[in-house]
Amino acid sequence: MDDQEMQLKVRRVTDKFTESMYVLANEPSVALYRLQEHVRRSLPELVQHKTDMQSWEEQSQGSIYTVEYACSAVKSMTNSSVYFKNIDGLLRQAINMKEQISISQGRSPPVTAPHAPATCSLPLD
Repeated sequence: MDDQEMQLKVRRVTDKFTESMYVLANEPSVALYRLQEHVRRSLPELVQHKTDMQSWEEQSQGSIYTVEYACSAVKSMTNSSVYFKNIDGLLRQAINMKEQISISQGRSPPVTAPHAPATCSLPLD
């Protein structure tokens, strides 16, 4: 091997070594640059998704509260049938007392429709 051929081989090795060092030295910065680009492109969309999810959560919480309130109202309505029966009985007593007062004062009682049995049923559909 002559001197010129040896220099050529050494030069190739040093060039390859220099190129490898350059790539290794710049590889992390290229990776970080790519990561920064990705974050810059993806972040606005992720923020939008987050705000949408928060909005949907608030709407669903409001709907859940409304449904729970409606359920408690229906339950309290089913428990109120006792009170409605009591009111019906008191109204019947008041009508009878009014008729008795009218009879005792010499007036004829007003003609009323026959009383229907007290039923209180609310449609649940």
